[in-house]
Amino acid sequence: MTVHFIGAGPGDPDLLTIRGRDLIARCPVCLYAGSLVPAAVVAHAPADARVVDTAPLTLDEILALIEAAHAEGKDVARVHSGDPSLYGAIAEQIRRLRELDIPFDITPGVPAFAAAAAALGTELTVPEVAQTVILTRTAMKSSPMPAGEELENLARTRATLAIHLSIRNLREVRRALEPHYGTDCPVAVVYRVGWPDQQILRGTLADIAGKVREAKITRTALILIGPALDAHGFRDSALYDGAHAHILRPVRRTAGD
Repeated sequence: MTVHFIGAGPGDPDLLTIRGRDLIARCPVCLYAGSLVPAAVVAHAPADARVVDTAPLTLDEILALIEAAHAEGKDVARVHSGDPSLYGAIAEQIRRLRELDIPFDITPGVPAFAAAAAALGTELTVPEVAQTVILTRTAMKSSPMPAGEELENLARTRATLAIHLSIRNLREVRRALEPHYGTDCPVAVVYRVGWPDQQILRGTLADIAGKVREAKITRTALILIGPALDAHGFRDSALYDGAHAHILRPVRRTAGD
């Protein structure tokens, strides 16, 4: 018996990995986060599978379902949105599984920040503009940020920021970032990326909060911030530069060299 943590991707059922689909299709128990995982994903479960939406359950209640499946020798598909390594709350589940000596594995999924960049038609790392992407959140009603990870500290890098779980905290985001990024820094808010009702808002640190209020977006949105979102006139990367030699593309010599 194994508990399979499976990343379902951000919303589009087509972004579920083949491995994830196949695991769901053969597990007699499927536990999924119904508030964020589309019904089409868990529809891959066997017709006679026990399928449970864990959104209203506590950690103890979820573990009780897993322990019951373990006692019956039944594999469990534990389906999370996006990639379970990011804000998936799997660490606390894994800790309990280890205490109970219940085997588990993890199947990655498409993370929301990657799906959002695709929806925007952009690259988050642009030569000489941004070569670092920081995935973070702000502290609201959830657990506080660890010391040193405050947004003000991350802002000093001027890297591309992917800020999760913070759409109702845009005033604080602007306050922390504006001294480093400037009021005109490009911002994109992607609401329910990959879902049929996906929305994309573009703006700047100065005006994005107003656009979010007008659109009445209050949850399930990712904030992307940084100069790479609207980069112009940047140099081509060295990757495909004919003058840049590497092990797979040695220097090409012309006749007479």
